[in-house]
Amino acid sequence: MFTSKANKIFQAVIEKYHIINTVDQPFVNAYAESDLLEHLLYRKCWIDTVQWHYEDIIRDPQIDPVAALTLKRQIDASNQDRTDMVEYIDSYFLEKYKHVTPKPNATINTESPAWGVDRLSILALKIYHMHEEATRTDATDAHRAACQKKLDILLEQRVDLSTAIDTLLSDIEKGDKYMKVYKQMKMYNDEELNPVLRSQK
Repeated sequence: MFTSKANKIFQAVIEKYHIINTVDQPFVNAYAESDLLEHLLYRKCWIDTVQWHYEDIIRDPQIDPVAALTLKRQIDASNQDRTDMVEYIDSYFLEKYKHVTPKPNATINTESPAWGVDRLSILALKIYHMHEEATRTDATDAHRAACQKKLDILLEQRVDLSTAIDTLLSDIEKGDKYMKVYKQMKMYNDEELNPVLRSQK
């Protein structure tokens, strides 16, 4: 199943990141571009993992305002990278299923496969960090128990989401569903569409 592979890659990425555990570490993809899907999944989860930790840092109440502004710019750039990677992954699936003729009664899904993958990658991060909290030796028993309950729910959610993604891909392959991808058309990074940026030109 596709998600079995994806979940293993996401776990490997998150564990790799936490060896050094800093947002400034260099990125090296474990997969060559010739292994396109794996290459994209690895890169996607790395972006999500770095951004997860950006979001931790920026919530420091003692953060220097200038540093916070710099970090906000990094988060904005990361969000753009994240969106781009989703579109690359969807392009992979569009190419893979381009010869499939949808059945006359085929329907469209509420989200594309890659946006499901996006959620799966974020879920892997939630599971990793909730497991850390559920096993923290310096936390109270009550804290660990509460986090374990949350972890159990997250693990169940991963099973459900993985099943839904695999079912969607199977339905697309059989022609029961069809893909239709809309570019995100983000406006706030565009010098022509963001009135603040446009006024600076």
